Amino acid sequence: MQLRYTYRVYPTAPQRSALARTFGCVRTVFNDAVAARRRAYAEGLPFPSTAQLDKLLITAAKRTPERAWLAEVSTVPLQQALRDCHAAYRNFFDSLKGKRVGAKAGPPKFKLRSNRQAARFTRNGFSLRANGRLYLAKIGDLRVAWSRGLAAEPTSVTIIKTSTGKYFASFVIALEDDAQRLEPIAGPEAETGIDLGLKDFAVVRGGKVIENPRFFKRMERQLQKAQRQLSRKRKGSANRAKARVKVAKIHERTRNMREDWLHKQVMTLVGENQALFVEDLCVKGLLRGRAAKSVHDAAWSSFLSKLESKAARAGRNFVRVDRFFPSTQMCSACGALTGPAGLSDLGIRAWACECGATHDRDANAEINIRREGQRLAAATLP
Repeated sequence: MQLRYTYRVYPTAPQRSALARTFGCVRTVFNDAVAARRRAYAEGLPFPSTAQLDKLLITAAKRTPERAWLAEVSTVPLQQALRDCHAAYRNFFDSLKGKRVGAKAGPPKFKLRSNRQAARFTRNGFSLRANGRLYLAKIGDLRVAWSRGLAAEPTSVTIIKTSTGKYFASFVIALEDDAQRLEPIAGPEAETGIDLGLKDFAVVRGGKVIENPRFFKRMERQLQKAQRQLSRKRKGSANRAKARVKVAKIHERTRNMREDWLHKQVMTLVGENQALFVEDLCVKGLLRGRAAKSVHDAAWSSFLSKLESKAARAGRNFVRVDRFFPSTQMCSACGALTGPAGLSDLGIRAWACECGATHDRDANAEINIRREGQRLAAATLP
């Protein structure tokens, strides 16, 4: 099992210049690799291997006047750029053949100079000093804000510069599969369904409601004001650059608040429940409707992926219920499909069944999701 640990780093002015050169060289090598493979395809030749591109685009290129500046940075992140290009093409071909699960992957594109940049160093290009500094080849010792300790020796580190000008070091560590396993929780009360929504973020066992924080909506007025100021600045001016950073900081703050809140909710749910049952929502389809902004703000996909990952690491059971299961429409008392259904009934928050039972819309859906998840989990047992 591989995990990422990310920390803020504070490079000096000379180190920031060296990192800028490294980011530019990484982007150039990646684009040269994409161009070489496109050229080979156009000429009907086999794709050059990563080793061939390493000799051609790094070793030999350093001896040419056009690419002599590649020698100013470490070779390690340049080699990782070639491996990233190779992995991107492999994902593209696996997607064409149906071997890759998930959305279709397109062919690699040329990288543009953007406001977010990154470079990856393997063990040959970095080391951790005894004084807590992070050494990077041809860059020097970076000061790191160690918010927590590393659980194991890192195998690689990615240096990231965000659109707001902040620098982060993202370490990859390898742990045993059961290293983060929690003590099992016995009893039927330790199982919950999770019904996601927009009015309330989620409803769990017992009708407990997790309120929707709506982080983007809270920051939207500040963002609109900052974007208006940005639109009035002359392109290429220093004031426009400052206004762009101001907009980026609002986006960054919104994202950080949302990520922190999601992690805390996931930790609470995984810590209190042995089994978690959720509805397999088609979030991409919901993003085409009128509530697209609210769906984006709720970040259901991010929440479910975090919950599934953390549940697997903690030894919890995680089951997705089919999205076409009528959890809202079904009466949890008698099983009749008499509840609200379709877009026209979204405003119905409570309803009465023909059997006489009265239901809260979301609490009833949580019960049905939990029961269906328990049935699916029992069906998979040997």
